[in-house]
Amino acid sequence: MPSQITNFYDKKENKILITGATGFVGLALIEKLLRCFPSITLYLLIRSKYKKDATSRWEDLKLHPVFAKLREEKNDEIFKNVIVVSGDVGEEDLGLNKTDKINIIDNVSIVYHCAATLDFEADLPVNVNINLLGTKRILQLCSQLKKCQGYLHVSSAYVNSDRREVDEELYPPPEDADKVIEISKSLDNTALDIITKKKITFLNLAGFCDITIRLMDRCWQSFGMNTLWKTIIKMHPNSYTFTKNLAEHEVDKANLIFPTAIIRPSMRSWKEPVPGWTASKNGPQGFIMGASKGVIRRLPINDNLIYDYIPIDVVVNYMLVTLWHASVNWAKGNTTPILHVTSGTYKPFRWVTVKSKVSYYLNKYPLKSAVWYPNLKFLPSLQRYRISAIIFHMIPAIFLDLMTKAFGGKPILVRLHTKVNKSLEQLEAFIFTEWKFNNPKALRLQTLLSEEDKEKFYLDISNLEWEQYFHSLTLGIRQYLNKEKPSTLKTARIKNNVFYILNLFVEAGVLFLLWWLGSLTGFIWTSAAFVLFLAVFVYIYL
Repeated sequence: MPSQITNFYDKKENKILITGATGFVGLALIEKLLRCFPSITLYLLIRSKYKKDATSRWEDLKLHPVFAKLREEKNDEIFKNVIVVSGDVGEEDLGLNKTDKINIIDNVSIVYHCAATLDFEADLPVNVNINLLGTKRILQLCSQLKKCQGYLHVSSAYVNSDRREVDEELYPPPEDADKVIEISKSLDNTALDIITKKKITFLNLAGFCDITIRLMDRCWQSFGMNTLWKTIIKMHPNSYTFTKNLAEHEVDKANLIFPTAIIRPSMRSWKEPVPGWTASKNGPQGFIMGASKGVIRRLPINDNLIYDYIPIDVVVNYMLVTLWHASVNWAKGNTTPILHVTSGTYKPFRWVTVKSKVSYYLNKYPLKSAVWYPNLKFLPSLQRYRISAIIFHMIPAIFLDLMTKAFGGKPILVRLHTKVNKSLEQLEAFIFTEWKFNNPKALRLQTLLSEEDKEKFYLDISNLEWEQYFHSLTLGIRQYLNKEKPSTLKTARIKNNVFYILNLFVEAGVLFLLWWLGSLTGFIWTSAAFVLFLAVFVYIYL
């Protein structure tokens, strides 16, 4: 059977609009489209940023490592069919000028909406504007396209995080989207900050008891927040998952007019564009990056829980295949197909299977730019982590920042760890909760492909080995996030050996100091031995 996917995409008349083109998913999608379908034209919606216009940002991105293999094989000719459009999903009418808008309406036939704000600390108006209103704006544009063949919406596996087990379906919305938009525009920032952060925190501590809800409702009615209060109470851990949930319902409404599809990925790279490639600091990449520097030494993780990760190349393949399938099978009145692009029910991952290897990989492939010997330990509760972080993160950070400042450098470690600790408050629900994302529709999709398409647009992760995956990821983080070439490895290993010896001296010095302090109590042997024993116990516990 010939490639159905190639026949669908690889046509000169196909013009594809991509939002979120500069992000992790967007870059991986662009690379795959350019590599597999040379006939298509890509329209990239890019906003101006850091005093650079959209075109300048794209010129910089063309040099990104994700395109290295393509440039080697086909040089810059590969980018000849890429058209940069200046715009922003956070602006009315997407910030498009009249000429670009007409050009898109006349020519674009396929839309991939990848743009979103991933900042869990962002307030409600920001998430409403980007995740909800941004989606409505893109859908409005799609409704005007003269040749629309399909719209693919990149959602999140956690949009229904108020449920512990989730199916590939659209659940009733937690609130009316228009009402949320209206309220988010009418309340000032202080009130919204209290409602989306402080009230959730209070309820978490109070256990969501009914009497607490009623009392809080009465207290807050005077602020005109009652409706939004009942909305946020729907157990969503933050306004990101809440607004992404509402956005899915807007996509489903549009399915009456043109083919739409939704994928809910968890994430990360496996085989393509190269093993271990990453451009994101979210998820395990971020803390492995910090651990490789010797800065992050403790992490709050329950290593027996299932954590849902999926390679980014598999996500991109699902994007291509899902939109194809939705387009060729679309019938007016059908519901929007939703697929969980996840691993937990099919190829579950638990940190216990690789935790003994993480520190080994960090020391086998150390960084030349490391500030200390890398050694990562997992702690099963946030309380233990917070205590441990004072000893193993903040105290060393204060000391190193003072040293850095004394030598004329810029101290950053205390600020970094303060930010990490703050972000953990937002992530606590995700760190210590296990979700079950059922995905029979996603698994069935791969059975519909020809043998050629199964090879080229692989969806099956049955042969994914998590240990090898994290081995490649460690190398990828070293090269792509820390920007250290393989040629620096020899020097980095020498430096790492020095740090290892220094680390032993520091640990021995701390124990000796504690023993000496214990000996000052007057009961030299018993007190000193007890203090030393206590110190060793705390070290092992933390």
